[in-house]
Amino acid sequence: MCPVETYQPADPLTGSVLDGRYRVDTLIATGGMSGVYRGLDLRLDRPVAIKIMDTRYAGDEHFLTRFQREARAVARLKNPGLVAVHDQGIDGRHPFLVMELIEGGTLRELLRERGPMPPHAVTAVLRPVLGGLAAAHRAGLVHRDIKPENILISDDGEVKIADFGLVRAVAEAKITSNSVILGTAAYLSPEQVSTGDTDSRGDVYAVGVLIYELLTGATPFTGDTTLAVAYQRLDHDVPPPSTAIGGVPRQFDELVHTATARDPAERYADAGEMLDELDTAARVLGLPQFRVPAPRNSALHASAIVPAADPGPTDGLDKHPGPPSGHRHTRVFTRDELPAVDYDQDDDEYQPFTGRFAGIELSEFHWARQRAKRVLFFWVVAIITLAGLTAAGAWALGSNLSALL
Repeated sequence: MCPVETYQPADPLTGSVLDGRYRVDTLIATGGMSGVYRGLDLRLDRPVAIKIMDTRYAGDEHFLTRFQREARAVARLKNPGLVAVHDQGIDGRHPFLVMELIEGGTLRELLRERGPMPPHAVTAVLRPVLGGLAAAHRAGLVHRDIKPENILISDDGEVKIADFGLVRAVAEAKITSNSVILGTAAYLSPEQVSTGDTDSRGDVYAVGVLIYELLTGATPFTGDTTLAVAYQRLDHDVPPPSTAIGGVPRQFDELVHTATARDPAERYADAGEMLDELDTAARVLGLPQFRVPAPRNSALHASAIVPAADPGPTDGLDKHPGPPSGHRHTRVFTRDELPAVDYDQDDDEYQPFTGRFAGIELSEFHWARQRAKRVLFFWVVAIITLAGLTAAGAWALGSNLSALL
């Protein structure tokens, strides 16, 4: 399922049946290239998510070929951290993709509801994300657009990556013109901005930015335009999260530092290597297990209760009213559009942010961890002392046993 924007306008596709099999129900989300709907597989009586591409792509044979190849490649991947792809096709003017329906919401919606996350919650999100990406990287696939909108959290606490619509097999990476950059400005790697080309290390960079955002509540770079945001990472490093919010362990600063190195050769080679480093950090810090909560007020939950509106006079996804502002969308722009901005190295690259998660001050998580360490130390000392006293008593008793008898 592809989470992008969250509102439910009247839609002419509601109630239609694609390919004689998939009934289109409620609109869940919409983006620049597609809309995502709650639907039903009439043959199997199974709820599904249907990603329906904009009508302007229906006549583009180059796009349709790429779309089919990507769908087939992703459908072969099997990992609990990935949204499953069931089918793909074209019905009239609408190329479409049928996917597993994840009842829950997006990581973006969770961040909006609860704010920044403590390290153990970040770890619980990252493990399935990195596990899913590792499976894709082993198969030669690159996501290219990792961001909170594309990470789903089910009501059962499952975390899955969605929207592999921009995924390419590495061997076919040249299928798009080198003058085109794909992705979301806040999460683009430097090489995606400078050359438009990337590999698994581009996904690693995006995950590094994601970690920074989960810990601090904000992305590391700001600018007047999305292109200016994208351009900053060519000259600026992502700062340590601990400089923006208190209580971030050194291991997470190092994780972000390595993942977002401007030189791809200095990053983790792929998501699998990064996952190993995350597990090591969690083990050293003794982070507890955590079940990631689904957002309560998600667009997908709303789509299950909002009745279908009467079709309007419009025809095609490209006629939908524009979405509300606030979400970061996948952008397609040329490198010629990038402004020649000279950013002052002393300018602030981020805004400090202090927040809460699940209604609790983040500093409380830090001090709770310190208190837990002190309590553990006290009990270790107490047990050692008690053992020493017991041993001394036993020795004294043994030494005087003959006298007592």
